[in-house]
Amino acid sequence: MTALTHTRLLRIAAPIVISNATVPLLGAVDTGVVGQMGQAAPIGAVGLGAIVLTTLYWVFGFLRMGTTGLAAQAHGAGDGAERGAILLRALLVGAAAGLAFVILQRPLFHAAFAIAPAGDGVETLARQYLSIRIWGAPATIAAYALTGWLIAVERTRAVLLLQLWINGVNIALDLWFVLALGWGVGGVALATLIAEWSGLALGLWLCRDGLLPVWRAALARIPDRTALATMFAVNRDIMIRSVLLQLCFTSFVFLGARMGDVTLAANQVLMQFLSITAYALDGFAFAAETLVGQAVGARALPDARRAARMAMQWGAGTSLLLGAAFLAAGPALIDLMTTAPDVRGEARAFLPWVAAAPVIGVYAWIYDGIFIGATLTAQMRRAMIASVAAYAVALALLVPLLDNHGLWAALMVFFAARGLTMHRAMPALADRIASRPPPQLRTSRNSVDAPQPATAAITSDNSP
Repeated sequence: MTALTHTRLLRIAAPIVISNATVPLLGAVDTGVVGQMGQAAPIGAVGLGAIVLTTLYWVFGFLRMGTTGLAAQAHGAGDGAERGAILLRALLVGAAAGLAFVILQRPLFHAAFAIAPAGDGVETLARQYLSIRIWGAPATIAAYALTGWLIAVERTRAVLLLQLWINGVNIALDLWFVLALGWGVGGVALATLIAEWSGLALGLWLCRDGLLPVWRAALARIPDRTALATMFAVNRDIMIRSVLLQLCFTSFVFLGARMGDVTLAANQVLMQFLSITAYALDGFAFAAETLVGQAVGARALPDARRAARMAMQWGAGTSLLLGAAFLAAGPALIDLMTTAPDVRGEARAFLPWVAAAPVIGVYAWIYDGIFIGATLTAQMRRAMIASVAAYAVALALLVPLLDNHGLWAALMVFFAARGLTMHRAMPALADRIASRPPPQLRTSRNSVDAPQPATAAITSDNSP
């Protein structure tokens, strides 16, 4: 394996942080472009349609994480054929899921509007938007697999390039279709559809060097029952974990809504600070997925432990900086996000909680990366279940006593419980490595699978 250094870790993490920073830009441009039409309905239609599709696609977000862990281990083992087969299996799952959404679009959209009814004008435009964008479902979900695979082989600059390409194409076509051609909401949807499919094409091209040399052997391995069972178990556990995580954040919003409009608005403003935290810490969590996964594949326990320690160190340092920045610049950021005096005052009152959140939550974020890389997903699922139980108890005890302060305190309990429960499960990392057969035994069946020096593969894959 290439030496595990802080420089190597940062080369993986930095492009992810930059890529994450571009995510809010696209939504802002979509809103700004349709806002030039001078009507409220198009803005609401694009926002509602985007939320519906994001919710549907989110169900398959496990493909990104599961692909990263499994592919990183195959990469660390020097098993090029299995690394390629993992990507092909994930692409097939993504394409099948997307095709299912296309076929089932009518009942899905009917259910969505039944849950979130809108005015006739907004619903008509939203249906137009959805009827165009849904055809990008196979490309969008399959792209999760491509992103996870690129992260696994340390090509995060390629991930950044892919994100910039999709956003750039989308924004350019937005401006052309809506402002120049006057196609309105349909133009916004068509711009996104083209960007999604062009992004899939670019992603496949970026993965070509790792797939084409071994495509025959990779194709032959796709139906391997053991590998399919492992993929199913890993992705199942990650999906359960993600659903529980989303339920906790959803319950936080709903309980805050019961405390009045001002509290709800203040909490929504402060939740943007948590989004910033996630964007910043994700880079180090993804680096942990890559480096720990490769070390597990190579059966290198010291490297796995060193990678986990380095990711945690960088995450902890970043969390302290974020906490201090939120305390210092938080009031000014709150004023930028809202002009309502009562919301500003309420948000300032709870600002210390979001300043504490990165420091308390960093262990959960980084351990997620470690456990995904090691595919310790069953342990991660069990840790999440225990953490949700702790969160529920904290809500029951603290909210009646402290109102919104109790709600934020319960969220901190949830973060702390996630970190603690996964820390207690860390000995399973050594067991995972000990239970894996040596790389040469897994790859001796076919000459194309013979272990290759990881340094050469990483070096050649390290640029887009």
